[in-house]
Amino acid sequence: MSALDIAPTDAPSPPAGFVARFDGPRPGAALPAPRGPLSALLLETLTSRVAAPSSEHLVAAAERAAHEPVDLARDEDAQLSLFLLYASHYGSLPDIDARHEWDAGIIAARGVLERRFEGDLRERVEVPEAPEPTREAVAAALFALTAPTPGPSLSRFVAKRATLAQVREFLIHRSVYTLREADPHSWAIPRLRGVPKAALVEIQADEYGGGDPVRMHAAIFARTLRGAGIEDRYGAYLDHIPATTLASLNMMSMFGLNRRLLGAIVGHLAAFEMTSSLPNRSYGDGFRRLGFGPDVTEYFDEHVEADAVHEQIAGRDLAGSLAEQDPALLPDILFGAAACLTVDEWGADDMLSAFEEGRSSLREPLVP
Repeated sequence: MSALDIAPTDAPSPPAGFVARFDGPRPGAALPAPRGPLSALLLETLTSRVAAPSSEHLVAAAERAAHEPVDLARDEDAQLSLFLLYASHYGSLPDIDARHEWDAGIIAARGVLERRFEGDLRERVEVPEAPEPTREAVAAALFALTAPTPGPSLSRFVAKRATLAQVREFLIHRSVYTLREADPHSWAIPRLRGVPKAALVEIQADEYGGGDPVRMHAAIFARTLRGAGIEDRYGAYLDHIPATTLASLNMMSMFGLNRRLLGAIVGHLAAFEMTSSLPNRSYGDGFRRLGFGPDVTEYFDEHVEADAVHEQIAGRDLAGSLAEQDPALLPDILFGAAACLTVDEWGADDMLSAFEEGRSSLREPLVP
């Protein structure tokens, strides 16, 4: 029996030192194992307590990785490397020394990987034809792009068929973003003005609990993990999470951290919110079907209601108003939205295929 096959009532006892009132994720976990030469060199560099000893070699290593004839979204070494580079800015893994955040060699290596990753996305993502750069026209185009489609989907599978082991794997995949929910999009706040800025702040305020730390969506998700018997330390399952899952968060981080990609991060958030409400209803139904209670389903139920509101704000006041302010950003708004759908679909399709074939969706199955 897998370690994920325990019944909901058999969830592990809280770890030593656990405080019952603590409602957010605990500090980050230990660093993951390298997945190739670039991530190995990067781990050595980022954890050094002195001046980055290998940063002069990082650009060359990144160039070699970027020129490999592989699908970069599925390249384990490249995606883990990007994740580690972005983790330095978020502060999500405590063993990464903050003194290296702006090391010139490290930033240059990140730029090499980003150029290849962005280039691949621009080649592979199908972007819809641009509408007129008006609030309503842009919102209509985004709603059309994100409209639900029939056929098999991960959310429908979870609602109707997923096993206990599979829904726990699903949560592990989601943990890499959701324990830091909203953070990648917050990088856009100081780069916006007027209506779009107010719209983004309104959305993010809800994501961060409206001033109540217990209501922060990352904190609610941490309670979901604990209720399902899963570790809530950020990055606890990094060694198990495959490249396509990391690629989704890495894309958000790339869009958010680069000011030239402001349109892309706004479009990403619009599509993200517009495709959240209905799937979360299905996810909640799936967990209820398996016997989990409100401590686990609250996260999904919260998003059914919240994101039905957020999608209107994101489509019209954020993305649509930004396109009106600066029509030159409209192509990237549409690219960011389409990239959100495409990359998330790659990960969801991989997960669904594994579940339907009766195998683990994780890079390394959990030890029984």
